[in-house]
Amino acid sequence: MNPFINLGLALIVGVICGKLMNKIKVPAVAGYIIGGLILGASGLRILNGDTINQLAFLSDFALCVIAFNIGSELELSVIRQLGKSIFIIAFFEAFGAFILVTGVSYFLTKDFAISLILGSVSAATAPAATVMVLRELNAKGPLTSTLLGVVAVDDAICLVIYAMAASVAKVFVNHEVITLQKILILPIQEIVFSVLVGAILGLLMTALIQYSKRDSELLPFVIGTLLLLVGIATHFGLSPLLTAMAMGATVANISPQKIKAFTILEHFSPPVVAAFFVLAGARLNFAYIPQIGLLGVAYLVFRILGKLAGASLGATISKAPANVKKYIGLGLLSQVGVAVGLAITVSREFPDTDIGSIVVTILLATTIITEIIGPIATKYAVTKADETHV
Repeated sequence: MNPFINLGLALIVGVICGKLMNKIKVPAVAGYIIGGLILGASGLRILNGDTINQLAFLSDFALCVIAFNIGSELELSVIRQLGKSIFIIAFFEAFGAFILVTGVSYFLTKDFAISLILGSVSAATAPAATVMVLRELNAKGPLTSTLLGVVAVDDAICLVIYAMAASVAKVFVNHEVITLQKILILPIQEIVFSVLVGAILGLLMTALIQYSKRDSELLPFVIGTLLLLVGIATHFGLSPLLTAMAMGATVANISPQKIKAFTILEHFSPPVVAAFFVLAGARLNFAYIPQIGLLGVAYLVFRILGKLAGASLGATISKAPANVKKYIGLGLLSQVGVAVGLAITVSREFPDTDIGSIVVTILLATTIITEIIGPIATKYAVTKADETHV
């Protein structure tokens, strides 16, 4: 079928499913994934493997838009005001999930590569669902401020963890000799160069933003720089996600007109991001469910336990207020966004193995669940902390 017809159907069905999810107070992104499930390999098979490959460029671009938006939250002046507890809590909750999920995955599979990859993607938290609930409740207070800071920093930590874990996993998948260069030097080199290139492109975008006089010029400059980033990162073997995040952070910290740039991209990106999650949902293959049943349940349970325990430990170490210690972990359960993006990245970085299919299936299936329980848990946390103002 013509790729334009496929893409049109994907957007229409995805947005309709998203609106239906909104009616039951579930974030639209869960509906996008369900829309993809209906159209994909486990449903009507309209969005098959060939179609998804044809539209891969759109997924690449959407991933960078998501990462760029994450970078836009890393404004140093704001993070400094929130204090060191933000970084301590974010570090412990991310590594809490990573350690527990990696450990239980290895216990169940005896496969170190799959365990590392699942552990690394489990560290991610979805800022959008958390922020949506906090805004809806007009929440204000120590817990709310801390949550906003932690979700902004968390995905940056997750991307670094994934870059390291993927490099080590490739050594095991390819049955290579383990050397310090392969498991430490090369991953660090990729992270450093990705951030450096992202910062340089951030400077370029800042200059173009200053040069533009009208919105009709600004949007092509922003989109053009993002497309340039995707091409450069892919060509030189860098992490597109880390590069885009670094570019977003650079613009957020040095551009006088950053709000204008981020706002205009916000107006442009909804159909791109919606299409990305529909295409991601189309990859969900029920044939893998029996194979990953117990592993999927373990991933979901131990990710939640890792987030709760890690966040609470981080809050205790940083001497955060009592309500933050009690409830902070409940606001960190949603995982859509970077986690799904990394799952798609995994399927490309490990093309001749089952790792990609297993990780995509687990992530997409559990994402639908976390997108339902995540907002409910966040609402419970800020209500119990008495920070709602509605």
